[in-house]
Formats: sequence, C-alpha cells, structure tokens
Amino acid sequence: MDQLMIAGRSLASRLIVGTGKYETPEIMVRAIRAAGAAMVTVAVRRVDIDNPDRDAILRQLDPDEFELLPNTAGCYSADDAVRFARLGRAAGMSEWVKLEVIGDRDTLLPDTGELLSAADTLIREGFVVLAYTNDDLITALRLEDLGVAAVMPLASPIGSGLGLLNPRNIRLIKERLAVPVIVDAGVGTASDACATMELGVDGILMNTALAEARDPVEMATAMRLAVDAGRRAYLAGRMPRRERAQPSSSPEGIPE
Repeated sequence: MDQLMIAGRSLASRLIVGTGKYETPEIMVRAIRAAGAAMVTVAVRRVDIDNPDRDAILRQLDPDEFELLPNTAGCYSADDAVRFARLGRAAGMSEWVKLEVIGDRDTLLPDTGELLSAADTLIREGFVVLAYTNDDLITALRLEDLGVAAVMPLASPIGSGLGLLNPRNIRLIKERLAVPVIVDAGVGTASDACATMELGVDGILMNTALAEARDPVEMATAMRLAVDAGRRAYLAGRMPRRERAQPSSSPEGIPE
C-alpha cells in the first residue's frame, strides 16, 4: 500500500493518533500500537516542558517507534499558539507542529484569522506546520499559499464523534490542494473512518474515538483496518451509481 508523504517524510501509516483522555498511559500505548500509527500527537500545554524526560506521556513514547507531533491544543490566540510551538521545539520535541487555534469554547471550532496569523509566523521561523482548520476551501487555500505542510480540515467538531458531516466540502478541498489533506476531529467509529478515506484524503487524525471507546485497543484495530480499507477502495475506484438496476450477468447467449 502507498505511504503517506508529508514534507518529504514518508509515514508507514495513514492513521495519526492523539495521546489524550486514555485511562492509563499503558492503554494509550497499546492502542497506538494496535492502530499501527507511525505518528502521534502530544499537546504541548499538557506536558512537563521543564522536565520532558520525566513526563508521564513522553516517557511512554519511544522516539524510535513513533514520530512525535507536538500540537497547540487549548490555544485561543495566535500568540499563545506560537509561544507553545516554540516551547515544544525548545524542549526538543520537534520542529513539526500541529497548529490548532480555537475560537469558541463551546463548539471548539477554529479561529481562522488567528490560525492564518500563527501559521505565517511559524512557517517564517522554520516550523513544519500541519494546520487544523474547518472544512472551508478558502481557508484551506490560504493556508496552502502560506506554505503549510498539510491542511487538516475537521470532519465534525472536536470530540463529537458525529462523523463526516460535509463530505462534499472535504472532497472539494482535496481536489483543489496540492499539499496532503488529513481529516482531523469528529470521526467516531470505523465506518466513519472508511467513508472518509474513500473520499481520497491522505489520512486521518483521531483521539477521542479511541480513548473513549469501551475497548480502546480493539477500536484502534478496527480503525487501522477501516483506514486501510477506505484507501484501497478509493484507489480501486467504485462502480458508478445508476438510477436503474443492471444485471450482473450478460444476457447474451441465454436461451430464449
């Protein structure tokens, strides 16, 4: 199966997973492995930046096994997001960052103005930016113009588990952008993941769908298989939809 490429880096899995909300660090690691994830996200605000070697989450993540993607979750302004991205890099986490700037505490929807401002600053400072945004084509195009490494439109609001609400928007973004499109937030179960990948997007990032499942490890396995199935179905090309039935066997040669 073809691999996910971001900023010249090849990842063996198209499923990226988060590290929040798990009952224990041990369950987190088991779920990440079951998902087959090569890259995992960590919220910079929630780790011990002064003592990264002793942080409960970072200690569980072997850098030889997982690519670490710091994220700016919980930031509500461009200034905060830039500051935490810088802190993560200074602590040795990575120069890559999943950039997230929230505009509303109830819906947790992105603030696109602040996002664009933060992305511009961080890219100028040499960060490899993967930008979490809404499913708006214009914002996605502006992010690409700024030089982000990937655009990450939401399927539905963070932690909602509502699945893919606007497939046409996601498909349009994928059709228009040259950089990878990774759907982030809102995927709730394996069927959501499969349907999302069938749109032709490059990957999916998820956290709550695994961490809040009754069995996170089993759900992670299901998600791995669903992402792979959706990708394969997209590459295979689905049959056309038809208004009328069509026999699966040719009528030619059948006796009258």
